[in-house]
Amino acid sequence: MMANLFDVDHAREGEPLEVVVGDFLQWKRSDLVADYPAAEYSAEYVARITGGGSNEIKLPGTGTLEYYLFTVSSNDSADFAPGYYHWQLEITQTSTGNRVVVDYGDFNALPDLDDNQADPRIHAEVMIAKIETILAGKADSDVSNYSIAGRSLTKLSFAELMDARDRYKRELVQHENKENAKRGRKTAATIKVRF
Repeated sequence: MMANLFDVDHAREGEPLEVVVGDFLQWKRSDLVADYPAAEYSAEYVARITGGGSNEIKLPGTGTLEYYLFTVSSNDSADFAPGYYHWQLEITQTSTGNRVVVDYGDFNALPDLDDNQADPRIHAEVMIAKIETILAGKADSDVSNYSIAGRSLTKLSFAELMDARDRYKRELVQHENKENAKRGRKTAATIKVRF
């Protein structure tokens, strides 16, 4: 049975591994208050999408005697770009302003399918489609490199494209196996035995 995810009493312990852009989020960290009481310290997550960029996400927590609660409104998470993020949890000593990083991790921000521009495919699926378009002859295959105004572009060979496609297909199978295992479904690694 699923609990009401809007209710603070049902807030999960620990950070989410996946979030949907535009969703309301909340979680607790009970393990921090013994060493960093909310009366003397503050806690804040800082996250940045893989590949860097200037968009830094700051998620301050609200401290109680029992836990720090972190809440992200739907409006705030709607500003997350879909992708893979790295975060660090910072504790700041209120009296001095000194800060320490006490934990770090990552999460995946999934596209909101309510957004008409959302592409739910993972990177491997996008790359497979692009490579197969080239292999199907959509690109001019008789020209292997171009040179215009001193700039040059060299296309990948057929063998390089096949290698790249195969690598992305393996990545896609790994992703599908992981998702199937998470949902209790059979995976490519499922061993069937008959007696």
